[in-house]
Amino acid sequence: MSPANNIMVLYTGGTIGMQASANGLAPASGFEARMREQLANEPVPAWRFREMAPLIDSANMTPAYWQRLRVAVVEAADAGCDAVLVLHGTDTLAYSAAAMSFQLLGLPVPVVFTGSMLPAGVPDSDAWENVSGSLAALGAGLAPGVHLYFHGALMAPTRCAKIRSFGRHPFAALQRNGGVAKAETLPAALDYRQPKALANVGVLPLVPGIAAVQVDALIDSGIQALVLECFGSGTGPSDNPAFLASLQRAQDRDVVVVAITQCHEGGVELDVYEAGSRLRGVGVLSGGGMTREAAFGKLQALLGAGLATADVRRLVELDLCGELS
Repeated sequence: MSPANNIMVLYTGGTIGMQASANGLAPASGFEARMREQLANEPVPAWRFREMAPLIDSANMTPAYWQRLRVAVVEAADAGCDAVLVLHGTDTLAYSAAAMSFQLLGLPVPVVFTGSMLPAGVPDSDAWENVSGSLAALGAGLAPGVHLYFHGALMAPTRCAKIRSFGRHPFAALQRNGGVAKAETLPAALDYRQPKALANVGVLPLVPGIAAVQVDALIDSGIQALVLECFGSGTGPSDNPAFLASLQRAQDRDVVVVAITQCHEGGVELDVYEAGSRLRGVGVLSGGGMTREAAFGKLQALLGAGLATADVRRLVELDLCGELS
């Protein structure tokens, strides 16, 4: 947790640097000059700046962009930077920060994600307080790995989500229960230096009366994994033979199905109720207390690393970077 004094700022776009256009607020270049002018007299560590291409509204974020972001972070570390600050739109910030936690396993420097709810320069904007606060936190020293900073709070990105679309506190740590074993060793393919292929991961929230045909449609779409957002502690329509048969077909096709809870608090325990144990019986894995963002990012990394299905299934239920602890 050495103080950072050579920080790379990666600007991806997002509200923080948006300016008015004919169609509304849009990502804009030129943020480095604005940032240098604003922080000229601030007691923050030395920093350099890199504008990612293309600049995007974070609603347009993709796993392919995460791969470019991973490369940019690794290049910054190799160039001597002792920390990285990522400026990102808030809509998918929790997804990106969680995904990069798995994409950057083993990285020896800290990475902080931040953004703002209002563009820099508009009245009551939170942009500069989040930028200067993030830089100050890195200057004070943070542990290696990925962090999320917003309005004075540091959060573990694999344990939080965006819960509000307004105000200065859009992110919150979800009170999820995990309590599983931590992976003692990681496959070399998960190391931050190793490139990751794109993976095809689906997400399906359960609703009362959900039909097997919806599961079948996802399986037939070519997904490699499915995040199944279950009720309560991991229950689903266990009295529906067709639904269970569809999940069994997913396992037979090597589609990794991971159950998470729809609840803000708690976690999945598949063996508590019969409605959960029957899911386990057709190959569904427990996502414990993982958030949707963490489960999606974890599967992207595991599958993108080219691991065998058996290894993916094993590592899903082990803690890699705090997502299940």
